[in-house]
Amino acid sequence: MPTPPFVPALDLSRDFYREVVARLLRDHRHSAALFGTGSEVLGYDTDRSTDHDWGPRLQIFVEPDAVETARAALAGRLPDRFRDRPTRIGSDERAPAHRVDVQPLGSWLVGQLGVDPRGGLDNLDWLAIPQQQLLGVTRGAVYADPDRELQSVRDRLAWYPHDVWLWLLACQWTRIFQEIAFVGRAAEVGDDLGSKIIAARLAREVMRLRLLQHRNYWPYTKWFGSAFAGLPDSDGLAAALGQAVDAVDYPTREAGLVRAYKIIATAHDDLGITDRIDWSIGCYFTRPYAVLHGEFATACRAAIADDQLRRLPLVGSVDQFVDSTDVLSSAARSRLLRDYWDRLGRSE
Repeated sequence: MPTPPFVPALDLSRDFYREVVARLLRDHRHSAALFGTGSEVLGYDTDRSTDHDWGPRLQIFVEPDAVETARAALAGRLPDRFRDRPTRIGSDERAPAHRVDVQPLGSWLVGQLGVDPRGGLDNLDWLAIPQQQLLGVTRGAVYADPDRELQSVRDRLAWYPHDVWLWLLACQWTRIFQEIAFVGRAAEVGDDLGSKIIAARLAREVMRLRLLQHRNYWPYTKWFGSAFAGLPDSDGLAAALGQAVDAVDYPTREAGLVRAYKIIATAHDDLGITDRIDWSIGCYFTRPYAVLHGEFATACRAAIADDQLRRLPLVGSVDQFVDSTDVLSSAARSRLLRDYWDRLGRSE
């Protein structure tokens, strides 16, 4: 059987819902969406994605007391193929099965985020939710929402509260300044590989800052560069970072980073969220490394209205100081860290 033309899974799942699932659930009040994990939720799937864990799938949300009857309405009635694609989806780790998941919205949200946001999120709740998990709700697609409950949740999670955003920006600037002079120092002692690695780390931190400045959650590593590439780039930040990462010598590497620092410093001032920063490019103390100078983190912190958050050390959110896929991909595990910021704030 020839392979059918590629159709993004968001579109395939929409049609699967409208033409198959909606008819089977016509007597059951429900909402429907494609949320959660997967390249297709972010809109980045291609024909390559179809080799595993890909196909028409949905979340169906019903009231807790309606779960079993809704599941019964679907049981044994879903087709094995739709638009010449199999509807039983699997991978090396998971046997093929229909992926029309019926459950209460609250249960799904707790599994995705570690907490049901409809009850409200405090500042520390926000810090413990990985950005990829937030994208799993704010991206994807909604196919049925009779009570606009899904849209309400998406609106609530669309971006961080202003104080949390300022704190994350302060933390991100701090991460940059902690290593900003190391590229030159490593090169000075002949450690060119180390200098390259540090430059790449700084490029990642600048990219993260850019995403924060544009109020965009960043996805996990596979799609991080794609998310960055989707941002406006009239000021040439991508080219500057490309120069820094591609450079075969330290002077060229430093020049690319300096261009990038000027761009993100200007972008900060353009946001107008803090007092204007008196920034400059100059030597690191008496050492001949060109670095950015400016109290960006201090200014962001000073603009925070919430006393608890303003006093919290600038250690970062779960995405900023945790680098474990097994934590960042699990809301239950990342949720355990909420107590970390609470204790840290009370110990300062």
